[in-house]
Amino acid sequence: MRKNILISLTTIALLFTTIGFEVKSCTSVLVSRGASADGSVMTSYLYDVAGFMAPLQFYEGGEYEPGDSLKLYSFREGEYMGKIAQVERTYGYVGNMNEHQVSIAETTFTGRSELHGGDGLLDYGNLMWVTLQRARTAREAIKIMDELARTYGYKDTGESFSIADKNEAWVVDFIGKGEHGEGAVWVAARVPEGYIAAHANQARIRQVDWDDTENWMWADDVVDFAREMGWFDGPKEEFSFVDAYNPVTPTSLLLCEGRVWSVYRRAAPSKEFSEDYWRAVEGAEPYPLFIKPDEKITVEDMIAFVRDHFHDTPYYTGDGFAAGPYNNPYRWRPLIFELEDDEKDINYSWERTISQVQTAFSFITQARNWLPDEIGGICWYSVDDTYSNAFMPLYLGMNEVPPSLAGGSMLEFDWDSAFWVFNLVNNYAYGLYSFIIEDIKEVQKEVENRSHTMTDAIDIAAKALYETDKETMIEYLTDFSVNNAEYTVDRWRDLGHYIFVKYNDRYKRSTFEVSGWPEGVGYPKDYLERAVEERPGYYDVRWRKPGEPIR
Repeated sequence: MRKNILISLTTIALLFTTIGFEVKSCTSVLVSRGASADGSVMTSYLYDVAGFMAPLQFYEGGEYEPGDSLKLYSFREGEYMGKIAQVERTYGYVGNMNEHQVSIAETTFTGRSELHGGDGLLDYGNLMWVTLQRARTAREAIKIMDELARTYGYKDTGESFSIADKNEAWVVDFIGKGEHGEGAVWVAARVPEGYIAAHANQARIRQVDWDDTENWMWADDVVDFAREMGWFDGPKEEFSFVDAYNPVTPTSLLLCEGRVWSVYRRAAPSKEFSEDYWRAVEGAEPYPLFIKPDEKITVEDMIAFVRDHFHDTPYYTGDGFAAGPYNNPYRWRPLIFELEDDEKDINYSWERTISQVQTAFSFITQARNWLPDEIGGICWYSVDDTYSNAFMPLYLGMNEVPPSLAGGSMLEFDWDSAFWVFNLVNNYAYGLYSFIIEDIKEVQKEVENRSHTMTDAIDIAAKALYETDKETMIEYLTDFSVNNAEYTVDRWRDLGHYIFVKYNDRYKRSTFEVSGWPEGVGYPKDYLERAVEERPGYYDVRWRKPGEPIR
């Protein structure tokens, strides 16, 4: 019999299926303790999908009797998949971070199509959440994922997982066997102290140090299975997970490795990482699995990493004709396209930046081993486009979900839903981006500075309460997490009201008073020049001769 469960995994799975969706792409960054400014372990997760929303993942944990089972539903479609044996004690989590400060995030790399599907029971969503319920450390989480896949089967596509706790961070490249066997093949690499890593929908692990079992883990048959399938025939020392299970293509380099380059060039500008690899130059050297940043990484730095449109590079998407008249850095899907009259038979692609319009939710996890878990673990959480959202700190010790993050419908607008509040503001901004993004960034800075300042004080007060009255501490952490999140969403509603009025009918009010005619936003000079060049003579204001073309 289960006890003390606020939201069961079954309920979470059903909430995840308001509407069917296809995973497009995600981006993750991992920071070791030695690379962070305060000694915390950090990860990031951007869940980039189309036409999808989700409630904040929140589970209080529970206790079970021998023989209890857990029903699993596919996190995409909500279809019943089967049940697995339950464990005696499960751990609660906020977002994708559990009560022991273990966090799991992912980016889908798809991999060999022959390895998709099969008779397995687990998709990657259930694999992550069941593991979060059972793992006390990152290493234990990796072993549990392997055991779950071997026991119940894994039927999804290839995944790069970010798995971390308050002491370590690991990159795990993981793919099932489809119809070709049970379990999964995988390799896991610990991020060295003082280093960071990034992955973005492309497997990243190449050579493995088979002699270093302290910092490397792997499936027993990861090399032998590749040999059986005909994807590798050399000595074990030359085995590469990437080459065997997820070979790069020009498309994966352009759309995936470009985001790794973006993180690395910002974290370590002194290394001068070349863009040749992600721009698909033949023979270019792949980016390292780990790099040492020039400066120690803060939470603010992590947020900056995931707010990127290739800024300050020749590839910045806010410039050029494709950005439109108001410097919109986004490219509407599909990213890959063809030109029917092109005789060269070439596929084209827009750039794929880290910040995306279709981000359903995102978070930065911060695990701190010098504090009790309830205080040490913070999930900095938000919804929608990372460049124009606001990250809200949610402490692991909270026992209640902020109402605005509790869910909703993808097909019904709701001002009480954070998802719709942020989406409405952002979608309005996309049409007049260069103007409205400045208003957004002003409020973004205000609320995030408030959150960072307050967490410093909350840490101190909560630590004192932990030593005297844990029950009051939980109440205190809950009050802050919930109220601060609701304050942030309230400010965004106000921001929406403000910009709707300020830019009504594409005028721009410099003062909020009815006096005179507001200024029109107009068009930049280069856009006007293109318009005139496209229709020579059409826009000329002059007397025309009889018979002269007028259109």
